[in-house]
Amino acid sequence: MAGLQSRSALSLPFSLSTAFRNLSLTASKRCFSTTLTTQKIKQLPDYIPPYPYGPNYVYKQSNTGLYGGALIQFGNKISKGRNEGKTRRLWKPNVRRKKIYSEALEKSLYIKVTRKALRTIWKSGGLDNYLLDDRPARIKELGMFGWHLRWQVMQTPKIQERFRKERKRLGLPEPPTFEEWLKQKEVETKAQAESQTNIKKATNPTYNSKLY
Repeated sequence: MAGLQSRSALSLPFSLSTAFRNLSLTASKRCFSTTLTTQKIKQLPDYIPPYPYGPNYVYKQSNTGLYGGALIQFGNKISKGRNEGKTRRLWKPNVRRKKIYSEALEKSLYIKVTRKALRTIWKSGGLDNYLLDDRPARIKELGMFGWHLRWQVMQTPKIQERFRKERKRLGLPEPPTFEEWLKQKEVETKAQAESQTNIKKATNPTYNSKLY
């Protein structure tokens, strides 16, 4: 009896930490993760025309503000003392949250904007003129956020009236709506596909036999 008691005493853990260590080795897998979640890219609504340049997958933060095409810059830090050498480093864009007034929307907007984009806005004469510029370089630097904000500005009555007067002065017809443009694009794509099929039938006499 005494031998059994001494044998059971030896089999028990000699400390509380050892007991928890043994439990951690035999415990089930963790039900949580310590890794950070990936930053999701905000998608545009369906009623807004797609952005021609797409979202920025390299610097995803630029999709949430007016960054003016600025990205993270990488380079070397050169030391000129006793320990001469190069140290890798990076330079982040100078991003600030600014309150900018929009005359078309008739309200002030809090926007994440870089110093570079802010200077361009001042030179353009305001936020609306900066967003409505139709040059490819300007549209490319707007990003997803600027493209969405540009669409909101263009839908305001003040800008619609401005466009109407401009079209009347130039003698241009009224543009089709986005839905009408999509239908027209589908008809053109279908007609192009049918013409290519007819060309294949005319040039290749065994085309119909291959289909069957």
